[in-house]
Amino acid sequence: MTFALVLACTIVACLVLRKLIKRYPLVFYGLAVLVCIIFFVADPSMVPRSMWLVLLMLVQKCMLPLALFVVVMYIGVFPSNSKPYHWLKPIRAELSIIACILALGHMIVYLQTYLPRIIAGTAFNMNVMASFIISLVLFVLLLVLGVTSFQAVKSRMRVETWKKVQKWAYVFFFLVYAHMVLMLLSSALNGGVASVVTVGVYSVVFGVYAVLRGIRAASDKKAREVDH
Repeated sequence: MTFALVLACTIVACLVLRKLIKRYPLVFYGLAVLVCIIFFVADPSMVPRSMWLVLLMLVQKCMLPLALFVVVMYIGVFPSNSKPYHWLKPIRAELSIIACILALGHMIVYLQTYLPRIIAGTAFNMNVMASFIISLVLFVLLLVLGVTSFQAVKSRMRVETWKKVQKWAYVFFFLVYAHMVLMLLSSALNGGVASVVTVGVYSVVFGVYAVLRGIRAASDKKAREVDH
């Protein structure tokens, strides 16, 4: 249930800070970078334990960037005349960039943990190995989608090309879900209550999104046919 709480707090924060994020995006990008730097360089004994536990949960366990990506996902399926769409659509790119920065922090820690074991030929659980391979694909997609979310880059791309690149976000979201589930699957199958609950929460969040995305796609297609 921890992720559900982080997601709820993230949604509230996005709504409350939306005007500031739109007006001062570089400040929030800088804060995201600062959070990652603090996590990388700080010694657990040098910072309050409560602060370190928060960093572990939000950065190493990727809960904050994942929550931001969920917000970005759902913005795309809200009806265009709805208040959530009106409130959050203007900062969708900014939220995506913040999430990408924080996710890179998570990925660097993740790679530092597992890459030496692969190089050394240490035996791997198949779920972990599959998750690691997926994480490499996610790393590439994250860089591409993150860079093309910047307005300076977007403005230099053809509209059709930019849209084609952004469609890879759907693959990215699916692989994020697969990565998370694979990492928790062994624990969940062995009766780990926390893992079972977390997998359930992820499945509901991403499952509902898949349904709403399908409904939105059908609605958009119908609207285009009417226009023609």
